[in-house]
Amino acid sequence: MKTLIKNGKIVTEEKSFLADLLIEDGKISQIGSDLHEREAAEEIDAMGLFVLPGGVDVHVHLDLPMAGTISSDDHFTGTRAAAFGGTTTVIDFVSQDSDNLLECVENLRAKADKKVSVDYGLHMNITHLTQETEKQIPLLVDMGVTSIKVFTAYNNRLRLQDGEIFKVLRIAREAGLLTMLHAENGDLIDLLIQEALAARHTTPIWHARTRPAWGAAEALLRGAALAVIADAPLYVVHMNTRGEVDLLQYALQNHFPVYGETCPQYLLFTQDELERSDGAKWICSPPLRTKDDQTRLWEGLKTGLIKTIATDHCPFFYNGKQPIKYDGVDIAIAGKELGKDDFTKIPNGLPGVGDRLPVLWTEMVTSKRFTENEFVALTSANPAKLFGLYPRKGTLKPGSDADIVLWDPCKEIYYGIAYAQHRTDYNLYEGWRLKGYPVQVFSNGKLIVKDGEWYGRPGGGRFIQRKVFDRSLK
Repeated sequence: MKTLIKNGKIVTEEKSFLADLLIEDGKISQIGSDLHEREAAEEIDAMGLFVLPGGVDVHVHLDLPMAGTISSDDHFTGTRAAAFGGTTTVIDFVSQDSDNLLECVENLRAKADKKVSVDYGLHMNITHLTQETEKQIPLLVDMGVTSIKVFTAYNNRLRLQDGEIFKVLRIAREAGLLTMLHAENGDLIDLLIQEALAARHTTPIWHARTRPAWGAAEALLRGAALAVIADAPLYVVHMNTRGEVDLLQYALQNHFPVYGETCPQYLLFTQDELERSDGAKWICSPPLRTKDDQTRLWEGLKTGLIKTIATDHCPFFYNGKQPIKYDGVDIAIAGKELGKDDFTKIPNGLPGVGDRLPVLWTEMVTSKRFTENEFVALTSANPAKLFGLYPRKGTLKPGSDADIVLWDPCKEIYYGIAYAQHRTDYNLYEGWRLKGYPVQVFSNGKLIVKDGEWYGRPGGGRFIQRKVFDRSLK
């Protein structure tokens, strides 16, 4: 089957140019001027539209148990929401439920493969370290899982000690794996939470006040030092503070292989949101910060210090006692109301996988703060490169998967839950005026979204085996 997209403006991380694009057997087969294909099943006139690579979101949590409930998007609803926002590849996380890492991966795939509607990959969390775990980490490569994640927070649940993180980094280096770091100071957080609750400080703002920015910066420095000593690459997830960006700049100036990610919530909201009457909606970890932190994060993106924008998508209902209509069915899942009297019991996480590209296009490209090419680099190409997907994903080149978004730069909407397809009862960007929006989305050459209508299906996506980390990346 062939599809010919005519007269669009092709946008890659490197350049933009007017051209036609031919899709054949799920791949991009040609890009050029005045292409003609008699056998094309369909010809699409993209005059006035941008032709973008599908977004790559390398940080999502789907169907994740937490705080006595479960994140409200599963592998179908979450990937469908991604597609409506123009994202066609996501990477989820495998929890370490046992020392048998390969079995953990197989169990998640058995659940996800039949549900995903866009392509996906997996990271492996390493949350307790044994001799068996150490032996299994290198075997992940053969399963196409080429990244692992460690934590310096969540004591007695997810956290590894520094010596254990150092061991993991060395094993990962030898196997060609990229290690991801959640950087917060778990000891400091536990102490401050204990003191806050003793003083009866239970409202959402105390979530931020008990997870201070300097704790995140200190943990990043410690993690980066371990990585440098281990001669291993490190990817710092959801960067959120000025201090983290400053430390990242120091690392890169000294040619240390440390890479940074941030998320839309840290760019567009502050901890002031937590003082609203509905502040629980903005509870995530790490927490939202200050305007000063925001400014430095934007600088980090513009100067190339921060390489990617992901979402850390992990949605929960705001009021899980009140059902919503979803796909014509009443559904309610326990959510943030669980912590109405105690901020520590509020499930940590936000919806975002479908919001990322439309909201950021307005904030970055429509505003003229970034070019469309910089936008594609941060949301598609760079994450694909770092996580072993490029050039199959994240760009538009002959031979790449035909994950394509036809983007109308002039389309204006008032965004919110009426557009977003997350399976939850609120949207962080309710009422925001956006200019620029996806109008058609293709996954592996198949149309899955057109003008707000869904044409995909559960199981329509595929698990992608990723390549090992490329140490030549800059």
